[in-house]
Amino acid sequence: MIFDTHAHYDDDAFDEDRDTLLGEIFSSGICCITDVGASVKSSKSAVALSKKWSQIYAAVGVHPDSTADMTEEDIETLRSLAQEKKVVAIGEIGLDYYWDKEGHDLQKHWFIRQLDLAREMNKPVMIHSREAAADTMEIMKEHGKGLKGVIHCYSYSLEMAREYVKMGYYIGVGGVVTFKNSKKLKEIVEEIPLESIVLETDCPYLAPTPFRGKRNSSLYLPYVVEAIAELKGISAEQVIEQTEKNARNLYQL
Repeated sequence: MIFDTHAHYDDDAFDEDRDTLLGEIFSSGICCITDVGASVKSSKSAVALSKKWSQIYAAVGVHPDSTADMTEEDIETLRSLAQEKKVVAIGEIGLDYYWDKEGHDLQKHWFIRQLDLAREMNKPVMIHSREAAADTMEIMKEHGKGLKGVIHCYSYSLEMAREYVKMGYYIGVGGVVTFKNSKKLKEIVEEIPLESIVLETDCPYLAPTPFRGKRNSSLYLPYVVEAIAELKGISAEQVIEQTEKNARNLYQL
């Protein structure tokens, strides 16, 4: 069955119909979802969702755009949350130079602190990296050695994707692979092993074609599956089976 490895159902976009939608999702071929924190507050919400739904797991972490007011007390809170039974990863963490909301040095500091936390807690990491390819790779090589994880919503070169795969990381593939202008990601999906790909939505963001611009949900993942299957010349069933296996291996489930 389909495993959505990166979603944000704690987001306000789902406040009006969250439970109804999740019920529909889990009766339509989606086996599991990892709800991913982007702040201390949303990490707590992700954990709460994982306690309410047997099919939902949680990741806890602070997104680079939310690091401005981060403190060591927040690291302690994340450490406590990471001990919850259904917390399977630290994330999403990383660097974002696109919005440039926070200083690069500050982002790097809290990225490294959360990588250290993942190592301490023996958890995989979920990496957010936007327009920060070189710095992310440098930090991952120095501070991410021995960790497992996902490069979420991958947007860099094929060469770098191969390097991450060689390091033991998975490449997260979502709705972008269905976009007409996503030639680079399509090439990466064609070239890297299916054993190194996991499915994700990043919902409510990045809905696949033909729903681009609308609220995304795990219900649309079959469109991503079909795109991957077509690019690789294999069946949708093979994509679903292998990516679920990859997700369970990643999260030690």
